[in-house]
Amino acid sequence: MSCPRKKASASAKRIWRGLLILLGISLGAGIGWTVCIAAPSGDPQEISATANSSTNANQGDLYTTYGGSASCRECHRQEYDDWNHSHHALAERNPVPAMDDAAFIPQRSFTIGTQTTTVLTNDGHYQFIAAGLDGTNQTFTVCRILADNPLRQMLIPFPGGRLQATEDAWDPRSNQWFDVYGNEDRKPGEWGHWLGRGMNWNSMCAACHNTRLQKNYDAATDSYHTTMVETGVGCEACHGPMKDHNLWQEAHKGQSLKDPTIHKLTPEQMVETCAGCHSRRAELTDEPAPGASYWDHYQLSIVDQSESFHPDGQIHDEDYEFTAFLGSRMYNHGVVCMDCHNPHTMKPKLPGNFLCLSCHAVGSTKAPNIDPVTHSHHFVFGYDAKGVLTNADLNSYHPSGDQMGGECINCHMPQTVYMQRHWRHDHGFTIPDPLLTKQFAIPNACNRCHADQSADWSLKYVQEWYGTNMNRPYRQRAETLARARQGDADAIKPLLAMLQTDPIPYWQAAAANLLQPWAEATNVTPALISELANTNPLVRQTVVESLSPLVDFGREDVMAALQPELMDSSRNVRIAADHVLVATLDTNSPAGLDYLNFLNRAADQPLGQLAIGDFEFKRGDITNALPHFQTAVKWDPGSAEIRHELAIVLNALGQNEEAVAQLQATVKLSPNEAEFHYDLALAYNETGETSETERVIPELELAVKLNPQYSQAWYNLGLARSAQGDLAAAVGALLHAESADPNDPRIPYARATVLARQGNIDAAQTAARRALDLNPNFTAAADLLRQLNSQ
Repeated sequence: MSCPRKKASASAKRIWRGLLILLGISLGAGIGWTVCIAAPSGDPQEISATANSSTNANQGDLYTTYGGSASCRECHRQEYDDWNHSHHALAERNPVPAMDDAAFIPQRSFTIGTQTTTVLTNDGHYQFIAAGLDGTNQTFTVCRILADNPLRQMLIPFPGGRLQATEDAWDPRSNQWFDVYGNEDRKPGEWGHWLGRGMNWNSMCAACHNTRLQKNYDAATDSYHTTMVETGVGCEACHGPMKDHNLWQEAHKGQSLKDPTIHKLTPEQMVETCAGCHSRRAELTDEPAPGASYWDHYQLSIVDQSESFHPDGQIHDEDYEFTAFLGSRMYNHGVVCMDCHNPHTMKPKLPGNFLCLSCHAVGSTKAPNIDPVTHSHHFVFGYDAKGVLTNADLNSYHPSGDQMGGECINCHMPQTVYMQRHWRHDHGFTIPDPLLTKQFAIPNACNRCHADQSADWSLKYVQEWYGTNMNRPYRQRAETLARARQGDADAIKPLLAMLQTDPIPYWQAAAANLLQPWAEATNVTPALISELANTNPLVRQTVVESLSPLVDFGREDVMAALQPELMDSSRNVRIAADHVLVATLDTNSPAGLDYLNFLNRAADQPLGQLAIGDFEFKRGDITNALPHFQTAVKWDPGSAEIRHELAIVLNALGQNEEAVAQLQATVKLSPNEAEFHYDLALAYNETGETSETERVIPELELAVKLNPQYSQAWYNLGLARSAQGDLAAAVGALLHAESADPNDPRIPYARATVLARQGNIDAAQTAARRALDLNPNFTAAADLLRQLNSQ
């Protein structure tokens, strides 16, 4: 399956990033079948105090420093009351009849896709009747409720300490059941079905819906012993353990003394505490605590070659708030979450534009002044037609219809709906730009509202209103990143400029991410290496990851440059370096132990098994690697990427027929991925059971059709056509390969050999000289040129 200098699998890169994404999506804790606690009666106004339980068994001294949210109420009544009805307090709870009867009474059935579900009550318990893993209807009892408004999912206990989150969700606003996946109709056995590992609460939900959670996965028994201080996001989830504070206050009641147990967080620590759950990220440890560095416990998903984010940084997939905020000018000018949000209700401190204008009003010294009427060109609540502030009553502020066009957040924080009902604001404070929509299909806020109009219609108004002001760094940056994602080499120069000079570290990191395909270029490698000294840990992490292909190529200078990153001050960088240098990693070193802990923590998911298999594979133990890849496929049989990686391992073990079978399944699952067709062609060639014409060439032709810039596929297609005797077609394919990758000396050398067979000596000599220009030590090209010169 291999070919000379075949670069590291692109899907392997996706798998690694996918592992980070997977481990960062959280859905609430269970110990075996014992987690269902009887629904309490009592006043629903005190739902947090009555419905949230503490499950801290068998944790030794781990939880002894926590006092529980209820212990805060006596001294901090206002803050407690604000929190008590917040999304944090209700992030997870036990069922409460006053809140949940409406979802289950009366009994009803509904069909979504091909699956019918019945909801009912039985002896005081809420139940589902739905298809189990074997396809037959089974009865499931609800244990806890996940989230509150605009949707609630139910948690169902299963053997092995598991809780599973239902895909059927309840919307308390409309009193409707709906499927969070919409019309996807996921089937039992699929990773993302509600009974699959993709909806496993212990791994995917619990950490962010509870306070001080320990997943406690046991790989030997594939089971969990998950515990937490309390269900829901309690006071100590943000403030840290406060039992010492309670004891000190009790001992010094009435005395005017400074409490030594209070350690206030800096604004940056506050943001990073929020970011732990409000970001798409990988969890590196089980130990994040309020005030700890985000980068010691997480690796962040940012703009890269995937479609997780739009090139301008807008959220695309379910990316949460922190990443976009990190890339904003607001964050990089010192704005933090609590400047806009009440820290206990988490609601905005002021409604609508009044919040924005508390800093941006004309005459303010806090931020650039903005007249909302002349700036927005829309009606603005609280201002008359001439832009004069009126004495509007904030309590009457309910924007709708035409009023929404003058809302700052509707233009600069556009909303995207997730899970069918949950509209979320983008926190990148982006600039609506219809030109980017025309060029690269990047959405703009104008057409989000005016969905019946074209991008040209919006662009006309934007140009009239703002003119040349639209040609700002924001647009230029988005254009650069979009071109880089398309594989346009003209993006290299502006990417290098971003990497070295962008004032926002986030965008330096994004540039490093997108330079990865060109990491081997002579002007890119030293630029990346120099940024290993960047003061920002996210930049260092992405630089390490982007240099990884050169390590695969055996570049000793790059490996030497990366070696110090194993001792980087931030764990996110160390973990990235561990992954890249895994072949030679000392597993007894602090870096090695960090990496093993990370792998063990991920072992309950298919991508975690893939990462463990990759660890064994790169360290030369292919036999021990194979079962992990096979387990990953077993746990997620619908993943083309995982099957592709298994095929690579099977090929390395000489099991070529099995590799072909996996690659055939891969292209069936993902028919539009050029790399998969390319590798299937190489696998067919290795089996030697079919001719070039029958299978190899068609797969290579599909690969270059899907990706016209796929130089390796063009190169191998040229070789295959040459072997078939179609020399003219071979030259054409090799010219395409050279156009896609003008720096690979193998390609003009191969073209020279084909031209020589055609008898086109002059052209063959020119091609051979081109190969030598690219690599003066290319012995085969030099020998060929001497032969051609002697003719």
